[in-house]
Amino acid sequence: MPATPDDPAIPAGLPRRQLSLLDSTSIIVGIIIGSAIYSASPDIAAGAAQFAQWAARNRTGAGDSWVVQLSLASLLGVWLLGGLIALVGAMCYAELATAFPQAGGTYVFLSQAFGRYVGFAFAWAEFWIVRPGNVGAIGFVMARYARELLAPGMKEGTWLELLLAASAIAAITLLNAVGLKAGTWTQNVLTAAKIAGLAAIVVTAVTLPPAGESPVMPNNPHATLSLSLILVMFAYGGWADMSFVAAEVRDPARNISRALILGTTAVMTIYLLVTLAFVRVLGVRGLAASDAVAAEVMSLRLEAWGSTAISLLVIISCLGAINGTVFTGARVYYALGTHHPSFRWLGTWDETKGIPLRSLLVQAAATIGLVVSFGLYPGGFDRLVVFTTPFYWGFIALVAISLIVLRQRGALGLSGYRVPLYPVAPAVFFLSSLWMVYAAIDYAARNRSWEALWAVAVILSGFIAAAFDVRARISVAPNAVR
Repeated sequence: MPATPDDPAIPAGLPRRQLSLLDSTSIIVGIIIGSAIYSASPDIAAGAAQFAQWAARNRTGAGDSWVVQLSLASLLGVWLLGGLIALVGAMCYAELATAFPQAGGTYVFLSQAFGRYVGFAFAWAEFWIVRPGNVGAIGFVMARYARELLAPGMKEGTWLELLLAASAIAAITLLNAVGLKAGTWTQNVLTAAKIAGLAAIVVTAVTLPPAGESPVMPNNPHATLSLSLILVMFAYGGWADMSFVAAEVRDPARNISRALILGTTAVMTIYLLVTLAFVRVLGVRGLAASDAVAAEVMSLRLEAWGSTAISLLVIISCLGAINGTVFTGARVYYALGTHHPSFRWLGTWDETKGIPLRSLLVQAAATIGLVVSFGLYPGGFDRLVVFTTPFYWGFIALVAISLIVLRQRGALGLSGYRVPLYPVAPAVFFLSSLWMVYAAIDYAARNRSWEALWAVAVILSGFIAAAFDVRARISVAPNAVR
């Protein structure tokens, strides 16, 4: 395949710049929008309602209409705040990815700022904890809805869900193994389908009469505005993954920043519109009390077909998120293989297919193995996911610092994208990420279980692997080590 105009000097066996702005934006939107907008919306609304109720107790003369208005303002405000934080993060990533348009994204930034072994730590945790946790969690959500369609009488948490989750990951991986075009085409179609489905929810809500606000407060003693923001930040998670494929984006100086900002802004707009649609039909308190919010909205128009339509939409959303996560994650391990001699076998690029085939297949094997291992125990995989979060947000916080470090060194250049309001923007990005680390550790500590041993074992094994890699580097290039 000949080099494209913006990468004429790229030798054979390296990633080619084939992803358009549409492809890159589709990856971001497809990864971010999974199942959280459906599953987390009631808890987010409950936190907003509880905050408004608390505020009313501290304000003289606050009637129920005032509480309702504050509930809605708080609900929209927390979605908007989460979106703005994600947008600030996307802008920080845009500057880094534009300066280093290489495969691996976060791995590259951390390696450049803090050294190869900080990057190694990220890739190791990503491979054994974060990526399997994220992909597996989405896979199990997809499996629950698929099981409802295939075997509605079967109880939850059965072998069928485990089989469906593992099969979905395997099928998506094999589809991506066909080649770059198959992976991007799948991502574009699934992203378009999920956006169309969410648009259908909004249109349906507009055509229905608005609901009056329920006088009954939702009974959720654990709901707080702080928890609502945590859930919102989870719902916006995944935008950073687009930087993993920076080496494959056409005209990276322009399209990387455009894709990150356009994709994140599009998701924020979609989330706000869908939330308004839910509130129009159910009210804030009705939304907070709902067990299946999207199904309730669609059932008012489609009756029995509403639940089926929403189940299909959630399945499509989850498959799109799995495809984007699998697609981007393999690039991290490819980048690791190009820098660390012990893992050089991962750093090979299949030029015919335009993908890191070995990394893709090894990623699938590890993810499916962990899905099966932890999924055999009731709630085991859900508890494992709790321990992925501190690692994910911890490395994201380090990326915010790496932006400042690399700017101070003059390593980011002056001609590429520059994040506005520097250094305020990276500081906000760092502090919000650090807060998520604290919230995740606090939650994990209160839900500790044997799955925590897995996280500890991964970290210890990472030290051992790093030690072996040092020895390999010495044996390969003794003059390079001082």
